[in-house]
Amino acid sequence: MVRTYLIAGTASHVGKSTVAAGLCRVLADAGVRVAPFKAQNMSNNARAVATPDGGFGEIGVSQYVQARAARIPATTDHNPVLLKPRGGGESQLVIDGRAVGHFAAGDYYDEHWERARAAAEASWRRLAADHDVIVAEGAGSVAEINLHHRDLANVETARFADRGSGSVRIVLVADIERGGVFASLAGTLELMPDDLRERVVGCVITKFRGDRSLLDPGVEAFEDRFGVPVLGVLPYDDPGLPEEDSVSLPAGGGAAVRGADDGVPDDRAVTVAVPRLPRISNFTDLDPLAREPGVRVTYLPLDAPLDGADALVLPGTKNTVDDLLALRAAGFGDRLAAFDGPVVGLCGGYQLLGERLANASVEGTGDADELDGFGLLPVETRFEGAKRVEPVTRTLTGCGPLAGASGRVSGYEIHMGRTRPRAPIERPFPAEGERGAEGAATDRVFGTYLHGLFENRIAREAFLDAVYAHRGVERPRAVTSPSPYDRAARLVREHVDLAALSLP
Repeated sequence: MVRTYLIAGTASHVGKSTVAAGLCRVLADAGVRVAPFKAQNMSNNARAVATPDGGFGEIGVSQYVQARAARIPATTDHNPVLLKPRGGGESQLVIDGRAVGHFAAGDYYDEHWERARAAAEASWRRLAADHDVIVAEGAGSVAEINLHHRDLANVETARFADRGSGSVRIVLVADIERGGVFASLAGTLELMPDDLRERVVGCVITKFRGDRSLLDPGVEAFEDRFGVPVLGVLPYDDPGLPEEDSVSLPAGGGAAVRGADDGVPDDRAVTVAVPRLPRISNFTDLDPLAREPGVRVTYLPLDAPLDGADALVLPGTKNTVDDLLALRAAGFGDRLAAFDGPVVGLCGGYQLLGERLANASVEGTGDADELDGFGLLPVETRFEGAKRVEPVTRTLTGCGPLAGASGRVSGYEIHMGRTRPRAPIERPFPAEGERGAEGAATDRVFGTYLHGLFENRIAREAFLDAVYAHRGVERPRAVTSPSPYDRAARLVREHVDLAALSLP
């Protein structure tokens, strides 16, 4: 019978996703048929994957990553319920990969939660029929006593998995960097439902820095008091897995730099500026750039100057219309018009770079029906009720800031709206017919709906060559390193007592 390991947390962002991905890769490397699972996720970082009925739908990025770690194709069964915040207290509800509608939290729980729960259990059962182990990631804290009666990712997952197999093991994950790690573990154990508390097999402490021996007295005291073993202490080490949501980014008034710890001197590095949109989505599109030596991906407040930037990327957004209004209110349009480096717009960012947004009330929360875009590309976007969700592979013909690229590229589309030219324009994907027409370029501006563009080496190399040429410095040589999945697996393999988990 299938065995389910629920990786539950004492809070959000304690390292559950890394532990789950690492465990998936460890099991896959051992020849175990393993699948990831998260009954309910909240994230605007999504991926387009297959549905059980042969179509396509979207899931949160963490389960997509964990499926890759498990060396299996990702499907909507890995994350059957996804909530995508859109502002105004509402989220788009996605069940089995398909958008159901936009709802406030109260309406979701009152009117749609039972349907979501049924979909989650059905997905778990399909996975259970084909795998030996399910690695289920919880959400937030498993000790939210106000939510226990409707906690789909933690409480309900443990219960329907236990009924389905009688074999659920819970691993508690706590982040020591926040301080009070033992108090967090103790409080979580105290507040968990009794039936879940009985299924806890151990704890994992993450993000530890310093001398491990200094932690040992606390570990021993905790184990003696609660009878729950600490299975491992993971050192502070970011394996490079994509972030699940924008909480990892700075708030609207702050800035953050990714990729500055690569050892490349600043005078040989380039800066790719990314405006921190209020409703930013799929910002993990920028991660492959930040992993390149000498590349600094800098997330900036909307009102920040662009003087230090060598290139600019407008990322995806869950709400293009409202983010356009926020950018205009911050005076971003004038700074964009004066910027002379390479510019790329991805999905919503592509729409923002166009001349006009039509039927805007379908996308935005206001009443505006038509809005002027930033006008760097002669295209117009008309929003429609239908949403396009599909993995794609296309032939890229180099143009604009990607002029040096040529060949097949893969990614995915998740968007509302269709974009059409208002004047003759270069097309990045001319061989792909009508669908490939949804992209445009000038000599220094490139727009496309293709998420995952920079995960393709030819596109990434061409763009960075253009950025370095604009900066006028030579690119540093890349160094081959292990994949993020293997790095996460090494963390788990080297620092967690796997024997205590009774793995298959």
